Amino acid sequence: MSTHASLPNYRDYLERFSIDDVIARLDDHQDGKFNAFESCCGRHLRAGRGDVLALVHEDTQGNVNRMTYAELEAESARLAGWFAERGLGVGDRIACMLPRSPQLLVAILATWRIGAVYQPLFTAFGPDSVDYRLGRADTRLVITDHANRYKFDGLSQCPPVLAVGGPSSEHADDLDWHQALAHSPVETQPPRLEREAPFLQMFTSGTVGKPKGVAVPLAAMPAFALYMELAVGLRDSDRFWNMADPGWAYGLYYAITGPLLLGVTTHFCEAGFTAEGALAFMRRHRLTNFAAAPTAYRLMKASGLFDDAHETLELRAASSAGEPLNTEVVNWVERSLGCPVTDHYGQTETGMTCNNHQALAHPKHAGGMGVPMPGYRLAILDAEYNELPPGEPGVLAVDIKNSPAFFFPGYTWQEKHPFAEGYYLTGDVVVRNEDGTFQFAGRDDDIITTAGYRVGPTDVENSVMTHPAVAESAAVGQPDEIRGEIIKSYVVLRDNFEPSDALADEIRQQVRERLSTHAFPRVVEFVDELPKTPSGKIQRFKLRADAVDKAAGE
Repeated sequence: MSTHASLPNYRDYLERFSIDDVIARLDDHQDGKFNAFESCCGRHLRAGRGDVLALVHEDTQGNVNRMTYAELEAESARLAGWFAERGLGVGDRIACMLPRSPQLLVAILATWRIGAVYQPLFTAFGPDSVDYRLGRADTRLVITDHANRYKFDGLSQCPPVLAVGGPSSEHADDLDWHQALAHSPVETQPPRLEREAPFLQMFTSGTVGKPKGVAVPLAAMPAFALYMELAVGLRDSDRFWNMADPGWAYGLYYAITGPLLLGVTTHFCEAGFTAEGALAFMRRHRLTNFAAAPTAYRLMKASGLFDDAHETLELRAASSAGEPLNTEVVNWVERSLGCPVTDHYGQTETGMTCNNHQALAHPKHAGGMGVPMPGYRLAILDAEYNELPPGEPGVLAVDIKNSPAFFFPGYTWQEKHPFAEGYYLTGDVVVRNEDGTFQFAGRDDDIITTAGYRVGPTDVENSVMTHPAVAESAAVGQPDEIRGEIIKSYVVLRDNFEPSDALADEIRQQVRERLSTHAFPRVVEFVDELPKTPSGKIQRFKLRADAVDKAAGE
């Protein structure tokens, strides 16, 4: 446990805290309305900060591209002009499947500029994941590149495609990104929208059924900015790299939206993760502030390359989110990277709500979730929704009436009702300590957290079931030293099929192609039957226990 005497005290900060002050800083119109483009770019130009770098991007060949806020404004204005000419506007969903690139940033800002809603598509998604999301959101336009274009073939419906690199012989009808960027700039001012209007269309993995829609309202921006300021401790002078993929909430909220809200420089590394590549990138760009999932820290530690890295790195702060960090990794980061690492907790629905804050002094426990973010009151509830005292585990909930920064309006298509008695229920089992900090106690659902990604078992099971040899399947998380958990599928075969390594490989490959390259079962075990309740519900907790035992045995 540690406290930092030089930092402002958490409790003193809470006494002075006002969400209205945060809102006023993010919007120079002061009209009670918002526009995400204005908050993330336009106002920085009006404040005379157009020459500040918005993005430093390194492509897979090591070429570096830089883009100032003024350049981001100019490019997004031209693309927004093209959008507007095509009749796109307020509330329309525009989806992107692009790598971490300048084009991605321009597309997001242009979308917000016309009041449309940006919809991320993770580059590892297969066609099933893409098809469901586009259909559900009634997406009006897809932006992608040649490397990802094939994922939009054979969908039940596909909106027009704007292709970075232009039309190809196989996709002659695609629209040309280069031509779109040659359009004259949009002439109308960015529309001023109500706080409740959405600017991001997310999807979150559920334990039952398909992913649920999360339309993030503009009211989320103050909470995003607070997280960057207090938990990540982002300063104007920082060179910041959030390694998380912007196809997911943590990367989109806090590698793009958050840094831009603060007018700071964000870094994109387009190459896939390797410990060697990450170390070289940190050195080359002299990074001072870094964020990643625990898997990245574990891989960095396992590589041995970072053991003396603090001698050549300039890191001041590191953040981790996705699952708890253990003491061993925390100590390793402080020793090897030469800076403190803080653990943060949140969800797609709520953003980050409970953090060990880099910029505030409070008790910090290794492996702990930290303290509620200013603007949130968190409570631990029992099964009857009564608040529990410190030391007793229960479901973590947000007390909505006393949480002015809370913004989640409910799932976009009412797929589930997560509210009860004035609380939002996270579904995570947590304990509050006497000192006001919170500690993870487990999950009361079947979500699998692998390499920082939350995966619903149903999606995996449904994909496994499409293989002609499979009669039944169940997916659980199996402990793994590097990824935290890996996905394990228990499979019951149909008659006339025999278990074999080749069949297990076939099943793995099919899920990988259809669903996603991060959500396939790395372990497949063939069983005669699945444990079930008398009503026929799969008892995944028994399979989880079995997976834990077998992993320990190995």
